[in-house]
Amino acid sequence: MTDPIPAPAIAATDDELRAALNRVRTEVGKAVVGQDGAVTGLIIALLTRGHVLLEGVPGVAKTLLVRTLSRTLQLDTRRLQFTPDLMPGDVTGSLAYDPRSGEFAFREGPVFTNILLADEINRTPPKTQSALLEAMEERQVSADGVTRPLPDPFMVAATQNPIEYEGTYSLPEAQLDRFLLKLVLDVPERTAELSLLRRHADGFDPHDLAAAGVTPVLGAAELAAARAAASAVRVEDDVLGYLVDLARATRRSPSMRLGVSPRGTTGLLAAAKAWAWLTGYESLTPDHVQAMLLPVWRHRVQLRPEAELEGVSIDAVLQSIVQQVQVPL
Repeated sequence: MTDPIPAPAIAATDDELRAALNRVRTEVGKAVVGQDGAVTGLIIALLTRGHVLLEGVPGVAKTLLVRTLSRTLQLDTRRLQFTPDLMPGDVTGSLAYDPRSGEFAFREGPVFTNILLADEINRTPPKTQSALLEAMEERQVSADGVTRPLPDPFMVAATQNPIEYEGTYSLPEAQLDRFLLKLVLDVPERTAELSLLRRHADGFDPHDLAAAGVTPVLGAAELAAARAAASAVRVEDDVLGYLVDLARATRRSPSMRLGVSPRGTTGLLAAAKAWAWLTGYESLTPDHVQAMLLPVWRHRVQLRPEAELEGVSIDAVLQSIVQQVQVPL
């Protein structure tokens, strides 16, 4: 049995907190190559108490990314493989008979953790998918008339394969809207893939993160302090107006069947504030809003069928809206 890793001291200033989170990205990079944007997105989700949908073809290190991040933050993580026969109780927990006491007791499911890796979430029926809704929104599980709080922090990192749809179930709009970010993990470029192969040639084992040199950087207390600092970023009225104008433009777009909801607008505000804080700004700017718009909104809107037939992508429509909406001076 290994000795527990001592928790680092809580950083005293915003600069120290930002430096610690930058070191998280460095530590994750020891195991995951070419996914810097996804690492930043996961950090932003933790700073805003949000959840993340990771989309990418098999083999782009989605699972390894979450495992490595949880190690650097000293957070508990559990992986749940979603399958067609998975039941809601397999996610949240259920009552089980204890023969020693002769009574039924609640047995916690995998959702009672800090980071739940919901692998291939679209392979399980909607009934089981919806079992996550209360956990994601309320951060609690209700069973047998009792409400049980989940640990803090709590984040769902769900993965799905964008290519293979046979035997899958589309996520309901109500559940998609609960994910703060949808991060697309692409196949790494040639240089990054070459670096990845060199690591494996030198003996890298993705199942042994300690041997790869991945070390804890900060803990839950520091993460909570960083979350409070990010939420304190100032926002002027003209930037709020810019956010509303962007959201209204998605609802008026001739290419859109479904525009952004008010939850999407508040999600973009929270993510943009976290990004502003991470980059050292004390107040929000339109640049921060634009930087976070695609990952926050791409899964919350729907194209009209005729736009899909023309081969128009959601990202392209959103980028066009950004270019059309007037930026406050």
